[in-house]
Amino acid sequence: MSKGKFALGAILGAAVGAVAGILTAPKSGKETRQDLKNKANELKEDAVKKKDELAEKAEEVTTTVQKSAVDVKDKVENVVRGAIDGAKNANKK
Repeated sequence: MSKGKFALGAILGAAVGAVAGILTAPKSGKETRQDLKNKANELKEDAVKKKDELAEKAEEVTTTVQKSAVDVKDKVENVVRGAIDGAKNANKK
């Protein structure tokens, strides 16, 4: 299971647990609504934070992959140039 799916499952599980706990608590309707509103705001903030962390990580991975691709391209070009030069030198002999 990927970390992203696990995090999403954990957030959803926490939300369901929080709602169940709030709804079964012996409080007035007004207090319960306020608790739900507060918890919804907390969950929203957590979701935004996770989204931002995920976007940052995706950007890091993209940068790493791009650098690796450039390195591989450069190495392949060097090998090809070496092979071409070797073939030219072999034809001269």
